[in-house]
Amino acid sequence: MSTHHPQTIGRILNIASQQVSSVIKLLEDGATVPFISRYRKEATGSLDEVAIQNIRDQRELLIQLDKRRESILSSLQERDLLSDELKNKVNKSSSLTELEDVYLPFKVKRRTRATIAREKGLESLAQQLYAQQSTPINATLFINVDNDVKTVAEAWEGAQDIIAEWITEDANIRAMLRTTFAKHAILESKVVKKKQAEAEKFKDYFDWSEPLSKAPSHRILAVLRGQSEGFLTMHARPDTETSVEQLQNDIVKNRNASEASRLNSAIEDAYKRLLMPSLETEFVNEAKFKADQEAINVFVTNLRELLLASPLGQKHLLAVDPGFRTGCKVVELDKQGKLLQNFTIFPTQGAGNAKEAVNKITKVCTSKKIEAIAVGNGTAGRETEEFLNGLNLGVPVISVNESGASIYSASKVARDEFPDHDLTVRGSVSIGRRLQDPLAELVKLDPKSIGVGQYQHDVDQGQLKSSLDNVVESCVNAVGVEVNSASLQLLTYVAGLGPQLAGNIVKYRDENGPFSSRSELKKVPRLGAKAFEQAAGFLRISNAKNPLDSSSVHPETYSIVKEMAKDQSCSVKDLINNQESRESINLDQYVSENVGLPTLTDIIAELNKPGRDPRPEFEVFSFSDQVHSVNDLTTGMKIPGIVTNVTKFGAFVDVGAHQDGLVHISQLADKYISDPNEIVKVNQKVEVTVMEVDLKRKRIALSMKSGVKAEVTPSIKKTGVRHKPESKKQHKPRPNTKEKSADNNFGNSLGDLFNF
Repeated sequence: MSTHHPQTIGRILNIASQQVSSVIKLLEDGATVPFISRYRKEATGSLDEVAIQNIRDQRELLIQLDKRRESILSSLQERDLLSDELKNKVNKSSSLTELEDVYLPFKVKRRTRATIAREKGLESLAQQLYAQQSTPINATLFINVDNDVKTVAEAWEGAQDIIAEWITEDANIRAMLRTTFAKHAILESKVVKKKQAEAEKFKDYFDWSEPLSKAPSHRILAVLRGQSEGFLTMHARPDTETSVEQLQNDIVKNRNASEASRLNSAIEDAYKRLLMPSLETEFVNEAKFKADQEAINVFVTNLRELLLASPLGQKHLLAVDPGFRTGCKVVELDKQGKLLQNFTIFPTQGAGNAKEAVNKITKVCTSKKIEAIAVGNGTAGRETEEFLNGLNLGVPVISVNESGASIYSASKVARDEFPDHDLTVRGSVSIGRRLQDPLAELVKLDPKSIGVGQYQHDVDQGQLKSSLDNVVESCVNAVGVEVNSASLQLLTYVAGLGPQLAGNIVKYRDENGPFSSRSELKKVPRLGAKAFEQAAGFLRISNAKNPLDSSSVHPETYSIVKEMAKDQSCSVKDLINNQESRESINLDQYVSENVGLPTLTDIIAELNKPGRDPRPEFEVFSFSDQVHSVNDLTTGMKIPGIVTNVTKFGAFVDVGAHQDGLVHISQLADKYISDPNEIVKVNQKVEVTVMEVDLKRKRIALSMKSGVKAEVTPSIKKTGVRHKPESKKQHKPRPNTKEKSADNNFGNSLGDLFNF
């Protein structure tokens, strides 16, 4: 660990350097983020997962910077260019941009116009011109046919090429222009005329401009996509004439100098040919990076809400993958999600088929004591729900978001588990299990297929995968994993395990039966002491002899709980069951060199509710019984919906019409908000008003404002809708009408650009 890293990271993140040092040491020793945040609070000062991840990521950036610094110093040393002054500049560079600016004049280059001019012996002429002397310069002295300098004009041209390169490589000049770009760069896009007919989804950007510094991430990504697909041209730069004039004012000190006009021409050439393209690329890349980060953060936030959605729990249920022509594939799952039987019904294909469907469903629900019915929300989903509700079976019929179910059903994971069943059966099983436990089922999917992101195929895929893996790992370990029933995919995300050890656990379980204790995990091949330390606290063993094995209390602190129980003259089991005994414990007497109050407080909190699932309780939700398709919607209807995706410009809401509607950010609340996440989350139940229905493009505009009056109010079933209280944050003033109108247009058009 570099000695300066903790101080640098602490300064960047506003975290004490001692805390940073502790986190880095733990990471270097092989500790995982979930383990550090949950079981090493004394060492880190109770830093949460986000802070620890930020420290880890900043450290990686500094390591990359150090590697590049070493590479540059080595290159300069090998070419005998490394002076003490240059070495000091390299070592003091605090960012890659600053470091590359220092190195730029010494970088090994391809043959440039300036290189060729130097080979012709014109560097001395360039030096005289750049010196801005008052006396005339005799350029005829540099005519040399042998050097291919045949005229005075050619001599001046070569000298100006050399000066242009000097200007481009001047770190101070580049820094000055970066300030100009940061303040004044304009993002401009225009349609490629010959492709205008094909570029309809980018029509808002056919002739668009706005300050780059103010352009929101979704607009930047939209323009970049339009450019990459060949429909748009794009530039991001300040006014060229103003920038050139700024450079000339900064460089030209003697306006009366001989040949001052030639120096001005060299400056203009330096900017237009070299500086502007270079800095434009730099700023577009920086804008893309920031936009990627925002889009990834949107995805991560949405995915976390989806993964931590309320589980129905261990219920005996039917799961239905609905369909019209091919019928509805029905599966029966036991309380652990095991497939018991499957059959197909055709409730929408004639009276005979409908009667047969009634008999089959009624019989299985009655004889098998079915506790719930899960119905996929795809094609024929609403019609199937209506059919099942009409049977009055006395069990809840619950719509389940089936995004990604078809991808799972065709995956190797599904084929390996159900080699003798087709895609529809596997899809139905996934729908049912997703209702029982969303987290356990969704970890089997590539998160990008779940459909809660924003431009997920346009952002940096490495960053996206890393961020999504982080959030899945965080959610899995926050909930905990029942080791005797967890799938290979779920175990893979447990801290300290990974695919190999997860596979070894499953194999050991299959060969030796259920684990009876956490300590038995040590018998799993290749699961050593370090892996056990990292994973044990997140693995649960229900009905184990030691009740702590089903809790989040780590085995390393079992002795403390036993000591607490002994001091209370009872067993550990009795301590868990006796609130009065727990409340009489004085935690201060158990503080030691390695265990402090944060850990002891966590232990008592876990003993109060051992193994408690941190996810919210499940609430049954139903759509309006008058809405089954877009054709059923009319302006003014107030209907229930469920949020399926939150973006920077609004939220998409499923209202049971087979097409999500958009609540633009300006329609989410009665007050101005800058981020939709202030108001809504994925899976939140909401009530919306239909503002506009575009049947041709299948677009639905919705509002959550309280002042919107309904022209039609259809009957709505009990939905368990809960409205979140208004945020207490101070908000910026509402934007002017023109800005708001433009944002509305973006919201309506950008829906076409997403990868749902």
